[in-house]
Amino acid sequence: MTASTFRALHHGRAVGDPLVLPGPWDAASARVFADAGFPALATPSAGVAASLGYEDGATPPEEMFAAVARIVRAVSVPVSADVEGGYGLAPAELVGRLLETGAVGCNLEDSDGHGTLKDPRRHADWLAEVRAEAGDALVVNARVDTFLVGTGDPADAVERARLYVAAGADCVYPILAPLAVLPALREGIAGPLNMAADPDRESVAELGRHGVTRVTFGPGMQRYATGAIGDLAARLRA
Repeated sequence: MTASTFRALHHGRAVGDPLVLPGPWDAASARVFADAGFPALATPSAGVAASLGYEDGATPPEEMFAAVARIVRAVSVPVSADVEGGYGLAPAELVGRLLETGAVGCNLEDSDGHGTLKDPRRHADWLAEVRAEAGDALVVNARVDTFLVGTGDPADAVERARLYVAAGADCVYPILAPLAVLPALREGIAGPLNMAADPDRESVAELGRHGVTRVTFGPGMQRYATGAIGDLAARLRA
């Protein structure tokens, strides 16, 4: 599947009909989601980390890229890869490693270690380099972390989002933005808007009603599965 196929899924969507991208953490979960009929998938870095025995943010890049490649090989639908902050790789190497996995999209965040926001203009310049290296071969989802580690002011998120879109980002992801500020974000941000939902229908529907274009789940599905296995284990043990 090509990036153009994946990119097209983001456009022409009516309010209330977001692109829903389940978050596989390994090849088996990816097959389950693809077999259920979802048109594309988006890996969660935290979910992949947990499946490999690492804390969120601690996965060695070679293991993350290898995990993404296994997921891509397992399905015939487009896969976007959460590669956190890019692992300190130069744009050319980052893009090359992503394309080697077969991924057609990527998630790139604008904080260091979920603790410090990057300078937005320097980050926009870096995103522009990623776009230049990738051409149309990757759908870039630019994560905005102002609600995670910043002020929480919607104006800050909109300012960063506009810089990232101007740099070539296809989609913007203001992680942890509360529902109350989504109208302001939707008004201020041009193009597709990604938000994370809980793994249930109503959470997805509510984001759709607020004008969200694309819905992902972070590590929510991996944690849901782990919880279900825990319940099974407890029943068997009893």
